[in-house]
Amino acid sequence: MANEDKATRYHRLQRRAGIAGVVVSAAVLILLVVTGASAGIRDAVVSFAGRSFVLLVACYVCVLVVLNEAIQLPLSFYQGVTLERRYGLSTETTARWWKDHAKGLGVSLVFVIVAALIVCALLRSAPRYWWLISAGCFVVILVVLAQLAPVLLLPIFYDFKPLDRPGLVTRLIALAERAGARVMGVFEWRLSDRTKKANAALTGIGRTRRILLSDTLLAEHSDDEIEVILAHELAHHVYRDIWSGLALETVLIVVGFFLADRVLSAFADSFGLMGKGDVAALPLLALTAGAVSLALMPLFNAFSRAHERRADRYALEMTRNVTAFVSAMKRLGAQNLAEEHPSRVVEVLFLTHPSVSARVAAARRWAAAHDR
Repeated sequence: MANEDKATRYHRLQRRAGIAGVVVSAAVLILLVVTGASAGIRDAVVSFAGRSFVLLVACYVCVLVVLNEAIQLPLSFYQGVTLERRYGLSTETTARWWKDHAKGLGVSLVFVIVAALIVCALLRSAPRYWWLISAGCFVVILVVLAQLAPVLLLPIFYDFKPLDRPGLVTRLIALAERAGARVMGVFEWRLSDRTKKANAALTGIGRTRRILLSDTLLAEHSDDEIEVILAHELAHHVYRDIWSGLALETVLIVVGFFLADRVLSAFADSFGLMGKGDVAALPLLALTAGAVSLALMPLFNAFSRAHERRADRYALEMTRNVTAFVSAMKRLGAQNLAEEHPSRVVEVLFLTHPSVSARVAAARRWAAAHDR
């Protein structure tokens, strides 16, 4: 009970900080627009960038990102360092956190600049259909990132090496082959220098698909438990959850860009803006996209939880090892300080996975049904 109370407090504080971050970001974007500060930043950047469209957009985005980062930094530190240490989850030095945070900011800045350049260029060249073309471009980028992330992005932040446990590697590759998933290897994912939490993943698409097991998972879990955890991850491949998730993301992107077009059209000549293609209108686009994401979050969460429940059933069917599944869920829950009994409101609004107690109960129901 003490662990559950501790987990509940931890997640409540994390959620409050996350909500505060969203509110602060939204407030900053609104103030930038309605006070004319966004137009003022554009004018200041024009004096530096001159006639260069690329430099104009890049500089404006840099100012916007740095401003948001400065405001969000205390909350980011609180979530990533203060709370993690307070609840005994962090093994990370403050210097390491700053280094990773800086890397994340740099990577994010590159992606935001590219996205802004695409949108602003299309707003100028195809003002009627920019939203549809932009959505298509962003979907293609998502697919490419899903394939390249394991080999290009993850190594920026984490260290990986081939897993040096031949028996377990053979067992996991055999399991993947039974599931029809060709993998390029099994890798140990170093997390112990950052956190006590454990994780496992089947990342990539096609030739970049690989099995990742955190060293914190390998240290605390038996081979049977690791096998059943991987069977769960393999289910997402078997049922093509990546592609159905991308399809849902596509709907979100199209709806978000369409509504952004309506908002830009309505306010294109207000607050010092000079039409839909004005770089100073980007905060309006970001606000609309954020509002659509928040409105659809319960739907996305329900979609994700359904996938996770199906993956749990698949893991049980593949391994027939209910004991290992139950012990793995309980051990992961304790190691990651998961909420065992979240409220229904918390589940609907925030959770992408069923609670540990729900997953264990479902496994026991599955076992009882199959025993009969």
